[in-house]
Amino acid sequence: MTRPEWAPEGIDISVPNAARMYDYSLGGFHNFAADRDMVERVVAMVPNARQVGLANRAYLGRVVRRLVSEGVRQFLDVGSGIPALACVHEVAQAAAPDARVVYVDVDAVAVAHGRAILTGNDRATAMVGDVRRPGDILHHPEVTGLLELDRPVAVLLMAVLHFVPDADDPAGIVARFRDAVAPGSYVALSHGSPPPRREDGDVMTAAYERTSTPLRLRTAEQIGHLLDGLELLDPGVVPVTDWHPDPRDIGVEPVPEVLAAVGRKPAEAR
Repeated sequence: MTRPEWAPEGIDISVPNAARMYDYSLGGFHNFAADRDMVERVVAMVPNARQVGLANRAYLGRVVRRLVSEGVRQFLDVGSGIPALACVHEVAQAAAPDARVVYVDVDAVAVAHGRAILTGNDRATAMVGDVRRPGDILHHPEVTGLLELDRPVAVLLMAVLHFVPDADDPAGIVARFRDAVAPGSYVALSHGSPPPRREDGDVMTAAYERTSTPLRLRTAEQIGHLLDGLELLDPGVVPVTDWHPDPRDIGVEPVPEVLAAVGRKPAEAR
């Protein structure tokens, strides 16, 4: 397998990775043959798998536009993947040019390309970070140099917590972010849930076991508990395509196996 010139050293290009698989499913080109093969394998077994990526990206855009309209100008996108195709800074800065964005991903390929994409944009940056270590992210110079955590921030955890096993305490991870940001901040997430057909869930889980990012599907109740301590915005925990659907999201089909929710840190929280 030939290593592309743009691939950072130290990356095993023979092992599929969720960030690069997501990039491929959205039509990007910052991915390797192993990532593409895995996506095609999953799609062959679960035909609507590619729709998951499209629906999740459309939801991300709706969340960012909603939070900009609420006055939020700071976004911390953890598990961002490669910032391309209607990503956070494009959506936020189109509505509010002063919006600031920090992208965080554990995958060096995603971060390297994020930095290249963001060249010349002094209100957005990308950094390597692991969602399982919120403190390392929150105290990183890339974050503290661009975001002011004593003012409202939107923490975006899109399609990332289902890669965190129970042993790593995903609820505790969300709580660390929640406690670190100012009242009036938001935490938005999307998360894989068992699909209507159990066999589809088994296929997805088995496929991701062959990647560097195994999958842990959770129920709506379990996902709701991840946002404990926050005020859930209407309509609560719902399929990602049901969270304030927008007719502009052309070609996005219902995806019941991915759930979404947004919580606001109340003013009295400390």
